[in-house]
Order: sequence, then structure tokens, then C-alpha cells
Amino acid sequence: MAYQLSACAAVEDACGVQVPQEIGALRRLLYCGEWIESQALHIYLLHAPDFLGCDGAVDLARTRRTDVERGLRLKQAGNALLEQLGGRAIHPVNVRLGGFHRAPTPSELRPLAQRLTRALDDAWETVRWVAGFDFPDTEVDADFLALAAPGTYAIESGTPAVLRSDGAFSTFPLHDFPLRVREEQVPHSTALHSRLDGRRHLTGSLARFAISGRWLSRTAAEAARVAGLGDPYDGVVCRNPYRSILVRAVEIVYAVGEALRVIETYEPPPRPFVDVPPVAATGHGATEAPRGLLYHRYALAADGAVTDALLVPPTAQNQGAIEDDLRRTASRAIAGADLGDAELTDLCERAIRNHDPCISCSTHFLDLTVVRTHGGIDA
Repeated sequence: MAYQLSACAAVEDACGVQVPQEIGALRRLLYCGEWIESQALHIYLLHAPDFLGCDGAVDLARTRRTDVERGLRLKQAGNALLEQLGGRAIHPVNVRLGGFHRAPTPSELRPLAQRLTRALDDAWETVRWVAGFDFPDTEVDADFLALAAPGTYAIESGTPAVLRSDGAFSTFPLHDFPLRVREEQVPHSTALHSRLDGRRHLTGSLARFAISGRWLSRTAAEAARVAGLGDPYDGVVCRNPYRSILVRAVEIVYAVGEALRVIETYEPPPRPFVDVPPVAATGHGATEAPRGLLYHRYALAADGAVTDALLVPPTAQNQGAIEDDLRRTASRAIAGADLGDAELTDLCERAIRNHDPCISCSTHFLDLTVVRTHGGIDA
């Protein structure tokens, strides 16, 4: 869904079309569903087992069934939003350029409000639950990049904002994104790595919270304080990747509350979409996928054919920061303790999972070959 809305934003930008407020609100509501289900999945099924000594979600369900059931209820609440607005929970089919194929009626959204009201209790319980985890004391060494929309927590739109590791803050126009965020091939990987102004950067929950935390709702700001993150209205910054699970829990509270707000104030648009006549132009679009800023650029011909495209996903942007964090984590562990291969493997998986990469990279699956050397001799 994040790819659909970033693509729509880029093509609409190229064609000079701005959707009306009612359609923009529906897009935000749809994105709230994506955030709720994705963040709940990562917290409960992928990340929490690391803190509770479990091999994975199945093992966690054996010992903490009530907690896992709470997470599944949250995920189902997000899925319900996606199904209602998107037509189905996975790869929604109702999104189109200019809006939606069909807009819901207020009566169709009311049952979702009832479900989300119950989900808000689960979201708060999630915050209290993860706040009790033990977190290693460490920080990620990278600049933060996220969308910013003054007055609200950026989700479906905003301006790219940078928070440097030294505390300096700046923004830049979205059309400058390819000039500021450069992709490059590295020798050891088939995945492109990105650098922001030649520096390592990180996008995602930690970046959003640092850049836009001051615009969280009062309820979500209180959740951040309960989680032990501090007062986001004071511009608090969290750089501990292990504590990213706390930020994700706060973002669920925010997304549920935001979904309830949109439903309460919803007015159906006169038409579910506006026309997007093709023009020969280039457009830029970006949204905040659960795992970070997702940028699209499209060059169009006069007949609407796409002649050039650039997609920069958040996980690819985070590759450099993830690898650096993994390298430093493993180096400290090897230098400070005599860990076996299994313990090193678990530690490496945790370092990766902290950053919420794509699901295939976050599951408990890793088969690691460890080559130990002593004085340059393989052992």
C-alpha cells in the first residue's frame, strides 16, 4: 500500500493535480491501517521474542498466549481498515490515481470506529508491556531522515527533514531527494546502498519520532512518556535501536487515535477520485511506510507513458546503518565475551531486527557460518 500511495503522489505531482481534503483524509486513514497492522506484526511476532528469550512467534505464543492474542487483535484491526478502504488487506485494489475507485459511506466506517476504540486499549497495553523489557545501552551512529509536516505527525505527505547526529536540523524540497540521497553499488552486496549528503543515515520509527515527535497527539505523547521515552514535546531523541520497539508501540497508539479522528470527522467526497490528465513532466512523491521514508520519481510522456522511474525504499536506505550497527555489535560481543556460535547468531539477528527491515529479513531464520581466527589462522 505504501508503494501505491507514493506512486500516486509522484504521478499527481507530475500532472499538477492536488486531491481534495476528503480524499487526502481517506488516504491517511488507509495508511493508519497499514501502520497498525505492520507495527503490531513487528512488535509481537518478530521483535518481542528477542527480549523474552523465545525462538520466535510460535515459541512466544506457547508461553505468552495472552500477549500474542493482543497483538493479533491489533493486526486484525489494521487489516479491517485496509479491507474496507483498500478492498483487501494485502495489496489493496481500491487505490487509483486521484483517489479511490470507491469511497466508503459514513455508515460503513462506524463499525470500524467501534473496533478501533477497543484496539486503543490493546495499543495502550502494548506500550506498558514493551516498556518493561530490558534494553542494552547503545546508540546508532547515523543521521535521521523522515518527512515532516508541521502541526501533525507525517504519514502520507510532508517535506524531507534531516536531523544530524550532532543535533543540526534542516529540510529540503522533495524534488532534491535524488541529489541529496545517492544510491551506490557496494562490492559485497547486490542491494544498492544509500547515503544522505555522503553520510550514513537512517529512516523509520526512530527518525520519525526524533523529527516529528513534537507533533504527536496528546494521547500518543503521553504514551511516549509512559514508555520511558521522555516528553516528545521537548524534542526528545532516541538513538537506541533496541528501544525502537517502544516508538513503534507509541506509533500504534497514534495511528489508532488518528484513525478514530478521521472517521469521526469524515465527509464523503463528491466523487471518489479527481481526474489526472497526463502531461509530459516529472513528478516526485514520498510517504512514510512503517519502516521509513519511501520515495518515488516518475518521468511521463505526453500520453502518460512512464519513460523513467526511480524508487528508493526505506530498507535500502537503512542498509548502511544496519550493517554498521551489526559490525559494531558483533565486534563488542567478540571482544567482551566468549560467546558460542548460537549466541553470536542470535545477537546478529537482533541487531538487524531492531531496524525493522522487510519481513524476510526480520524473521527468525538465520543460518550463519562463523569462521573464527586466532592470529590470522582459521580455527
